[in-house]
Parts: sequence; structure tokens; C-alpha cells
Amino acid sequence: MYGVELFAFVVASNHLHLLIRAKNGNLPKFMQYLLSNIAKKVGQLVSWRGGLWERRYSAEPVIDDLALVGRLRYILSHGVKEGLVKRCAEWPGLSCLDQLLGNGIRQFHWLDWTARWKYIRRSPKARALFDKRWAHPVELEIKPLPCWAQLSETQRHVRISELVTSIERDGRVSGNGVMGRMAVMQQLPQRRPSRVKRSPRPLCHASTQQGYEGFRELYRSFVTSFSEASKRWRSGQLSAHFPRFSIRPFLWPDACPA
Repeated sequence: MYGVELFAFVVASNHLHLLIRAKNGNLPKFMQYLLSNIAKKVGQLVSWRGGLWERRYSAEPVIDDLALVGRLRYILSHGVKEGLVKRCAEWPGLSCLDQLLGNGIRQFHWLDWTARWKYIRRSPKARALFDKRWAHPVELEIKPLPCWAQLSETQRHVRISELVTSIERDGRVSGNGVMGRMAVMQQLPQRRPSRVKRSPRPLCHASTQQGYEGFRELYRSFVTSFSEASKRWRSGQLSAHFPRFSIRPFLWPDACPA
């Protein structure tokens, strides 16, 4: 959908992590569609009041191949690094691990509530939110990491297994107690943890300080170019050139020059 490539994912209680690439620069549109639909449908399932997600999504670029593998390891470590389960495969939430060790394609059912509302207009009594009539089969494909694209499937499986082994080894070395899969499943969706982790979001993910500093300079240049173009645009110079993939500020119709 939207020409977006998915490389890895994990779903936790009130947030998710995606390793993703949107070559067309349409990541905001994709994330709006994905997160809003998940929030509406999961909210109905668990009688959730208010916002489902802990905070707004953010997208941090991954600068180099080593950092890319590091992000994959971070996603696979969810559940183990928090002391919730001993093994990565025991995490009860949605995860890409099986697909990374399998053929990369998994089937789900997508609830098309637009079709439901059209049907209700003809049959007002048919209001079941999760009826199979609105469920359409879809395929979710996990792409190989770009830096692993030239490896064979067997070689990629070996590297994933090595990451999983190192994650589980680090979990044992930490010495912390493990809640266990069953205890995780028994948690109430509305239960609030006693401590909530709020770490600042990084500007990017890079394996070296040099790579991080280089991206920061590029970002500063982008912000400067956008600010200058925005100033001209809002003053009526509609030929102002914006940086690639940026979103132009909204102009009220009466603010446009005649």
C-alpha cells in the first residue's frame, strides 16, 4: 500500500515500531491511515476511551547499514529486554520474527468498514463491526534489509538467528526476573504501569558520531531552506522553491494574490 516497504515490525501495548522505507515521500499519509485505522478498531475491541497511542508517531532516518542492523536487533529484542519474556519467539504480540525466519509473507484480514457503512445503508440492522463480510484477505510482506538484499534466504535466516541468540543471551546476563508469556497475556489493556519511560527521540540513528553530525548539518540546512521558502510562500510568492519531500504551509484562499 502506498508503495511503502516494510523490513521489520513489533507491536507493544500502546505503541509499535516499524523499520520502513517510503521512496515516494508519502510516509506521513501512510502512517495516518495505518495508525488511525488500528486505533479505531482496537479501541472497539477493548472498549478503549480516548487516544490509543501513547504519543504521536515520529520517523527517524537510519543513516548506515550498521545502524540499520542495530534497529532490526532493537525491534526483535522487544519483550526480552524489558524482562517480560525469556525468548524472542515468546512475545505474544505481533512481531515480524516468524516472517523473517520464514518466507516473508503472511496473510491477515483487513476490516473494510467503508464497505460496512455502505451495506448498513441498505440493511440498517446489519451493524456487526467485526463481521466476516467486511474482512478482506491481505498479504503482509517483509522485505530483506537493503544491506542484506544480495544474501541468500538461508544466509539471512542465519543472521536473524544470530541476532536472536545475542538478544536472549543479554537478557539472561541482566539477571532480572521474567514475567512470562502467560502473565503478559493476563494484563488488562487499561492498566497503567507504575513507571512510564519517556526518553527523548533521537534526531537519527547512526553507527558513528561522524554520521550523526553529518545528518545534523543536512537537517539544519533543510530547516533553513524550508523557513526561507515558507516566508516567501506566505507573502504571496507562490513560485517559492521548497526542499524535496517537505509540505508547504496552508494558504487561505483570500490570502492568495489575485
